[in-house]
Parts: sequence; structure tokens; C-alpha cells
Amino acid sequence: MVQRRVSELLAELVDEEPVIALHGPRSVGKSTVLWKLAGDHGVDVIDLDDVETREALAGNPRLVTGGGLPLCIDEYQRVPEILDAIKARLNREGTRPGLAVITGSTRQDALPRTAQALTGRLHSLTIWPLSQGELMGIREEVLESLLHDPEETVAQQPPSDTSREDYAELACRGGLPLALGRSDTARARWFDDYVRRSVDRDAQELTQVRQRQALADLLGQVALQTGGLLNITRAAEAVGVERKTAEIYLRLLEDLFLAVRLPAWGTDLRSRVSARPKVHLVDSGLAARLLRVTPTTVTGVDTTVLSDFGKLLETVVVAELRKQTSWQEAPVTLGHWRTSDEAKVDVVAEFDDGQVLGFDVTPNERVTASAFTGLTQLRDALGERFRAGVVLTTGTRSYTHGDRLHVMPIDRLWRIGSFPAASRTRVLNPASWK
Repeated sequence: MVQRRVSELLAELVDEEPVIALHGPRSVGKSTVLWKLAGDHGVDVIDLDDVETREALAGNPRLVTGGGLPLCIDEYQRVPEILDAIKARLNREGTRPGLAVITGSTRQDALPRTAQALTGRLHSLTIWPLSQGELMGIREEVLESLLHDPEETVAQQPPSDTSREDYAELACRGGLPLALGRSDTARARWFDDYVRRSVDRDAQELTQVRQRQALADLLGQVALQTGGLLNITRAAEAVGVERKTAEIYLRLLEDLFLAVRLPAWGTDLRSRVSARPKVHLVDSGLAARLLRVTPTTVTGVDTTVLSDFGKLLETVVVAELRKQTSWQEAPVTLGHWRTSDEAKVDVVAEFDDGQVLGFDVTPNERVTASAFTGLTQLRDALGERFRAGVVLTTGTRSYTHGDRLHVMPIDRLWRIGSFPAASRTRVLNPASWK
């Protein structure tokens, strides 16, 4: 079994927060994390995916609050009235840590009004697809290392042995547990079913979508734009719906954790900085399937293929950084930075103390001085707040290019870290995850 970093954080928060909601995409492993927590505390899981359980509690939601603590409720959005029952217990007994841990496959603020019952008493965590470090049993520490001593961190890195073909494979595989370990054909079939279930069932539970095919087509348009600036007008025209409808549907895709916007960062630094967000699919494997690329086709030299490979690699990098920042004790803000003259930084990570790391991604093995244009401008604009800027490549070498500017292979994002003792003998079997 894969040891999830979010499990560590969840175990700590149970002693601090009254109610914890674990949200994330369908089939990402929320149920497994919840069952493990319940086992550690000797309590049962109330599985609202089970029809009989759901029907029994739909008319009597207060029954759910009579068991041992913490109350562990899986897929609570199927009977959101349960949250009112939890609130009533809090009102009776007073706010106390560890009352309930609940999971859901939609964002909490996307549910009906009853789901807002625990505002101010609910702490929300997001569980993302498996990180590369989790799959390898490595405790990723690249962000901490770059903040502490970027020059020494870069200087200590051995040559990478990850090939271009390896990057293509991991990008097309993604991190959704049930897609891992499958053949290309079986994985494609699984992703097709995943999209169909999301559109036909999950979306309908949130709102009555009148044009299901339009919603599915919009997801395809988001895949075409993954790693790029969001152009909702172009997507709406391609799908054949009004812009307003496309906005609503894109919000729905975000509520279902299928798409994620990466907001513009640092718009107050210069008047010429773009305020448009970027958009990414939540998982590079899902993006690869919607783009109809495979590990074999994506590594060619055709211009279109190179563009798709670059999109997937940036989606991988953004996803890995998103996962790693979600485990940080202090808040970390992620965004992208782009000026009107096309200087850009693909990912900017700002820490709670104001320090900033910048990352640019290229599908190339080698970089020229022009690759540092955006990072150089951001460094000069931020001054001492700029801790390090890194161009991530498919090459093998790590080195320092100039003042606080560095080059590293993409795989350093998950290979800079430690091996916890428990991980050295653990059998990684992602296919067993819900």
C-alpha cells in the first residue's frame, strides 16, 4: 500500500479540528485514507456510496451521530443533511476536536446550502492524485531544500537517469491510483469510463446539466489548453455554447476536481503583468487521454507532438508542486507570472514569510540564456524575496546558471527527499486503492 502524506496531516488535525472534510477527485484514494484512520481509532466507516446505507440515513440523518468518535463518513455529499446532524451535536456538546472526518468528491462550497451548516467549524483538506514521491516511497523535500540553501541543493545533485521516454510514460500514466499499472489500452478505457461517470453521474448530482455532451466537450477543450492561459471564449466557440454557459460548466469541472485554474500571481508588481489564469487538468494521465496521445506518440519530433509533450510536462510539474505544497505546515500560494511582452514563469510559489521560488518547464534537454528571461525579470522585481529560480528540463545535469538561477532535471522535484524507514520494505500496489 502507498503511504499517503495527507494521512500524516489528517492524523494531526483530528486532535485539533472538530470536523475535517477530505475532498478530492473521484477514485483518488479518499476512502482508503478514511478507512485507515477509522481502523487506527477503532471505529466504523459510514459508506454513503452504499445504497442501503444511504437510504436508511436519508430519512434519519441524526442516526449517524450516535457512533464512536471520530465519526467517519464516506461520500457525505450523497446525504448532505448529515452535516446538519453533526452541527446539532456540536451545538449540544460544544465544539471539540475529533468529532467527524468526512470525505466528498465535490468541493464543499459547491453543494446545496445545507452543506454550509458547518461554516467556521469545518477544516477542508484536498487529497490529490498520487505524487511521484509517494509512488517511490520518497518523502519529497525539494521545496524545503531550495528555500534553505538552493546553491548547495543544486550542487549536490547527481546526474539524472530519467529518460525522455520515462517522462512520457509517467506523464501519460498520471497519478490516479486505479489508472496505474494498466496497459496503454486498459488505461485509455479506464479514463474514458472515468470521464463518462463524472459527466453522467457526478455532475448531475450537483446540478441538472442540460447539455451533457457540451460538458464533456468542454473538458476536451480544457485538455487542449492545459498548461496555457485560459481562453474561455475560444473554448465556448469550439463547443458551440454561450460564453456564460461555458463559464458555468468550467466551474462545474472545477467543483468535480477535473480542472484546476492556476491564478495569475504578482499583478501588483507591474502594470504590464497579465491577470489571466492558466488552466490545467487535475491529472496528466487524464490530459493525455483527452489529447489522444500515448507514451510512444508523445516523444516524436513533430511540432504538434512537441507542443503536447510540453503541455503534459507542465501539467506534471504543476500537479507535483500542488501536491507538495498541500502538505506544508505554513500556507503556500501557487500562481504563474507573465508580462505583456511574453516574459513568463510557469509556477511561482510564495511562502507565508514572503519568500518566493520560481519554476519554468521545458521539454528540452538543454537550455539557452533566453530560457531565463522570465525568471531574471521576476528576480529583479522581487529583490531579496526571490529565493531561487529553476528551469526544469528533460536533461541529466543540475547546475547554477547565474545569481539565484539554476537548472535541474524535472525528476528532482520528487528525487530530492528522504526514504522513511517504513517505505523501504513497503510493497507499492496502487491498483488496490479505491
